[in-house]
Amino acid sequence: MPVYEYEHTKEYCDIGRLFEIEQSIHDDPLNHCPKCHKKVKKLISIAYINTPKSNTELRDMGFTKLVKRDDGVYENVTARGNDSKFVDSNKPETLPDLSKTIRD
Repeated sequence: MPVYEYEHTKEYCDIGRLFEIEQSIHDDPLNHCPKCHKKVKKLISIAYINTPKSNTELRDMGFTKLVKRDDGVYENVTARGNDSKFVDSNKPETLPDLSKTIRD
């Protein structure tokens, strides 16, 4: 369940000026603190998004990453097994074998 941040608008209780609460995405935002019942407002927070950081992580997650090296030539930095290290747009045999990564 998502965690939302709220801020007391004027006075605040022993929870503090800011507090977090788990709520369903379908729940209405709180208007009052659940502890002291004083007025609160919902804050916009930064979302945490975990993205792969290395080419190995990308490959292990099933992604293919091509890095442009020349006009029409790309390096396959996530090459698997018999995949060509370099992909030439004019040579279909150098394309990555996506059947290894794409599943039903």
